[in-house]
Amino acid sequence: MGSVGKVDILLNNTVLSNFGLINRMELLRRAVEGRAGTTEEVVREFQRGVELGYLPSVSLKWLAVLRMDDDERAIFRSLRHRFGAGEASCLAIAQNRGMKLATDDRDARRYAQRLGIPVSGTIGILVDLIRRRFLTVDEANTLLGEMIERGYHSPVDDLSALV
Repeated sequence: MGSVGKVDILLNNTVLSNFGLINRMELLRRAVEGRAGTTEEVVREFQRGVELGYLPSVSLKWLAVLRMDDDERAIFRSLRHRFGAGEASCLAIAQNRGMKLATDDRDARRYAQRLGIPVSGTIGILVDLIRRRFLTVDEANTLLGEMIERGYHSPVDDLSALV
């Protein structure tokens, strides 16, 4: 996988999948370029989705892939009863290293917020792309609509009020 600058945001499979499902991974890359990473567990989850035909085969080489240290592995084990491997690994690393987490998993977001871990997700990334003028509101709403059609349970269907 890729080698990037200082990683300060971890991408969970929910966010990767939303952009992957609409074949717009380049937009996600543009939004977090040089500062995003993910975990080995998330990469495995994403690849499993590709193997099962749920996700298109896209390159994740632009992402730094982080491995848990012993302390993070202990946190991970304590979280596995509650979360999938991807969520648990992202939470463990974000908590231990003081990183931001990008996930659309409601339970993982709530848990992170209780720990003081900054959280974003697909909606936040789309809004950021609008604010940075990579997308118009209409373009972002179209992409959001495509994600919703493919199964994203979005809390909103129009980004206009968020920018």
